[in-house]
Amino acid sequence: MEAKALELERLARRASGKDAVKHAIAAAEAYMKAVKEASSPAEKNRLKRRCEEVIVFAERLKGPLQAPGLEPAARRGSATTASLSAAPGSPAACSALPQGPAQSRQLPTSEKAILLRSSRLHGNIFPPWDAPPSEDSFRRSPADGNALYSDPSHFTLSQRQQDIFAGWKRPSDMFSPPGGASRGILGRLPSTLMHPATESDLVQDITTDCSVVASLCASMKHLNSREKPLLASLMYPFDAASASPIMSENGKYVFRMYFNGCFRQVTIDDRLPSSRTSRTLFVVDRKNPQLIWPALMEKAYLKVRGGYDFPGSNSGTDLWVLTGWIPEQIFLHADDMEPEQSWTRISKAYQYGDVVVTLGTGRLSFEEEDALGLAGEHDYAVLDMRVENGVRRMLVKNPWCDGLVWKGVGSSAILEPKTTPSSPRDGVSPPDSAELPTGTFWISFEDVVQNFESLYLNWNPTLFTHRQDHHFTWDVPDSTMANSFARNPQYSICASSAGSVWVVLSRHFQDDELTIARNRSAAPSLPVGKCTVTPSVEASAYPTATDAAGLPNTLGFTSLYLFRGTDGTRIQLPDRPRPQHRRPFVDSPQMLLRFEASKGERYTLAVAQSGLPLPKYTFSLSLFSRCPLEVAKAEAEHAHYTTVQGSWTRRSAGGNASESTYLTNPQYSIHVKHPTTISLLLCADNPDLPVHVDLMWAGSGRGAAKIGTAPEISGTARDIVASSGEYRRGSALLDAVRLRIQVGVGARARPLAIGGGSGGSGVDPFLSMGALAEALADCEFADASRGARTAEVDVDPDLAHRGGGLWVVVEQIGSTSGSSGVEGPQGGTGGSSVSGSGGAAVEILSDNLVQVGGWEHVKE
Repeated sequence: MEAKALELERLARRASGKDAVKHAIAAAEAYMKAVKEASSPAEKNRLKRRCEEVIVFAERLKGPLQAPGLEPAARRGSATTASLSAAPGSPAACSALPQGPAQSRQLPTSEKAILLRSSRLHGNIFPPWDAPPSEDSFRRSPADGNALYSDPSHFTLSQRQQDIFAGWKRPSDMFSPPGGASRGILGRLPSTLMHPATESDLVQDITTDCSVVASLCASMKHLNSREKPLLASLMYPFDAASASPIMSENGKYVFRMYFNGCFRQVTIDDRLPSSRTSRTLFVVDRKNPQLIWPALMEKAYLKVRGGYDFPGSNSGTDLWVLTGWIPEQIFLHADDMEPEQSWTRISKAYQYGDVVVTLGTGRLSFEEEDALGLAGEHDYAVLDMRVENGVRRMLVKNPWCDGLVWKGVGSSAILEPKTTPSSPRDGVSPPDSAELPTGTFWISFEDVVQNFESLYLNWNPTLFTHRQDHHFTWDVPDSTMANSFARNPQYSICASSAGSVWVVLSRHFQDDELTIARNRSAAPSLPVGKCTVTPSVEASAYPTATDAAGLPNTLGFTSLYLFRGTDGTRIQLPDRPRPQHRRPFVDSPQMLLRFEASKGERYTLAVAQSGLPLPKYTFSLSLFSRCPLEVAKAEAEHAHYTTVQGSWTRRSAGGNASESTYLTNPQYSIHVKHPTTISLLLCADNPDLPVHVDLMWAGSGRGAAKIGTAPEISGTARDIVASSGEYRRGSALLDAVRLRIQVGVGARARPLAIGGGSGGSGVDPFLSMGALAEALADCEFADASRGARTAEVDVDPDLAHRGGGLWVVVEQIGSTSGSSGVEGPQGGTGGSSVSGSGGAAVEILSDNLVQVGGWEHVKE
C-alpha cells in the first residue's frame, strides 16, 4: 500500500490543477490504509507524518498559493496559514522548472554592458552563461597534442597553507591504483572519484572556508539527489544516466555559478593543492576519501572569490553563488524574531526540499566556546529538522574536521541524557545520537535561537513563476548627500494581482573589495556577515573605518526600504514617508526584502547604504513573484531640480534663533516662472548636525521667495510659506504645495550676501524675528518737520542678547529712501546720530556708550 501511495504522491507533484488535487487526496487515503497495515509503532509514526504532509500539500493545491513567510505575523498563527507560508508552490515545481523562473524582461543595452563589465574579476574572465559546453570540450584534442587542460589562473594561498603546500596535483597523481597508472588514463582511475560509495561526510581542514564547506554539506542531498540532482545543471561533464558527474578526459571542468547579476561560466582544471603533511588544503569526504567533485566545486568557487586564502563569507552568500537559490538571513536575536512561526515556516519547506538551512555563530569568548562546544564566528550546516516527543530539534554539522560539538543539555554530545526531564528542552534523548558522524550533533531549536546569531535560508527559486532582473551602477553619494535618498537608486513596483513579492539586492564582486576583505581579516573586531539594525549602531559596533595606514577595513553596509502611498515616485528622506518595510543594514553582498503587494498599487523601493568605501558599485535587483510585475526606475515628483552648494563657516554659522548671531546664517533667493509645487532638501555633511529649513516670502511686493536655515517661527505667520518642521539630524525636507509667485524671470536659485543692501538682501533681520519680536517703546506717526520721540526705556546687555539684538525701526509714509550713513556720538556721556540723505535723522540718547550698526532699508 505504501508503494501505491508513493506513486500517487509522485503523480500529484508532477500534475497541476484538479488532477494534482485528485492524486494528492488519493495518496493521503493510501497512506491512511498503510498506517493501519503497519507492523511497528515506528513505522506507523513515519507513515502518519507522510500522510499529514500529503494532506497539507492537498490543502495548498486547493487554496491560494503564497510565498513562504510573506504574510503578516498576525496571520501566521493558524496551521493552515502556516502551511501555506511554508512553501508557495508544490514541490512539483522543482521538476517543471529545475532552474527557476525564466527572466521575463528584455535587458536594455546599458544593462547588458554592466553584465559584460562585471565579467572581469581577479584577473579572470567569467562570461555570462549561454549554453552547456559540448562533450568535445572535455576530450583531448590532437590539435593540442593530446595535452591535458591547464587553467592559467593564479590561486593565492595563505602563509599557513604555503608552509605545507606540496604542489598542484591531478587525480591521476593522487589516487592511482596500486601498480601505477598512466597519467590521465581514466580507465585506470577509481570510479569513487565521482561516485560516492556511501553517504557523504564533508569536512574542511586548513583552508578557512567554513561557510563554503557548510554550504556543500547542507546542500548535498539536493546536489547529489538520485531523482533530480541539482548538480546536473551546475557541473560539466555530467552523466544523466548515472545522475552524477563524470571524469573529464582532458582535466577540464565547467561550473555554472550565479554572481555579478547572472549565471556565469567558471572553468577550472582538475589540479588540487597537495600537502606534505597529513593536513589537507581542500574539502574531503571522510567516508569517501577519493571523492573529488566537491573539491572541484570548492576550487571553482574560490576562483570566483579570489583564492584559497579565503577572507571569509557566509553560507547564504555561498549558496546563492553555488546554486542560485534565493538567500535570506534571519537574525535570531532581533526583536521581531518569532521562533514559533519561523520553525513552522522553515520546517515545512525543508521537508519538501524547498530550502537549504545553515547557521552562523557570533563572537564567543574562549570560555564560552569551551562551555558550549560551539566555535565563534563560524558557519554550520543543518542536515535534518525533526519534532521528537514535542521537542523541535535540528541535526547540525560542524564542517571542521576536528571541530567542537554542542555540549548543551539534551545534545548528542551527552552520552547519558537526563532520565527525569525538567523542561521540554532537556528531557528527550537525541534521535540516532549513537550513529552520528564526528562533528555532528542534535540541538533543540530553542538552543539554536539562544546561542547562534544568524539563520541562513536559501529558497528554491522554482517556488515562483515570474522573475525580473535589473542591473545598475551607483556612484556613491558624498558625505553631504549620504543622509538623504536624493541620489540613491529607486524603483517603482506594481503587481498585476495581490500576492507575495521577494526582492534580492546583490552587490557585484570587484577586485578592490577583495583587497578590503583581506585588509579587514587582520582586524578581529570586524567580522564578516554581521548585522547592524541602524547606521548609528554600525558606528558604535564598528568604530574604525580605516586601519593605521588609512586604508578602509570595512566593506560598508547596504539596506532596502519599501515605501507605500508614494505612487511609485522617488522619495528624498528615509523616514518621509515612513517606510512600510526596512531591512537591517548588513555588510553581506546580498539581502532579501519580502512583502505582500496589493493589486495595482505602486510602491517605491529604495537602496540605502552606510559607509561603502569605494566610489562606484554595480548592483542587481532580482524580483520574484507569482504574478507579472511592472518594475521601472522611479520618477521624480518634480521634473526639474537645481542644486546649490553652500557651507557654514566661522563667519556664517549663526546657530538657531536663540543665538545673537543667528542672522548670519546662509540665505538663498528662489525665482520661478509659473505657479508650481516645490520641494526643498537641505543636507549637511555632518550626520549629527541638526538642521531645519523654512521657505518665506520676501520683499514688499511678494516678488521673490527667499529661504534660510531658520527655525519654524523664523518670521511672522504671513512670511512663512512652508517649513521642514522640527530640527532633524543630517537633513531636512520642506514640501510646499502650489506656490504662486508672480515673477517675470526664469527659474533659478542663488545665494544672498550676508547683510547685503536693497535689491539683494536676505530676510530683514527685524522681520525675521517674527513672533519673538517685542516692542519696548514706540510712538505715533508725526509730521517729518516736527519729528517723533519715544519714551525712555531701561535696557541692559543681557536683554539685548536674549532678544537677538535691539533694533530701532523708523517707518516712513510717502517718502523714498536714499543712501544711508552713520555719524559719531553727539555730546553728553553717550549718544549716536544716524542720518540718511532725504532728510531723515535719528538721535539715540543714553547714559552709557551705545554702539550702532549699519542702517538698512526694508520696503514693506
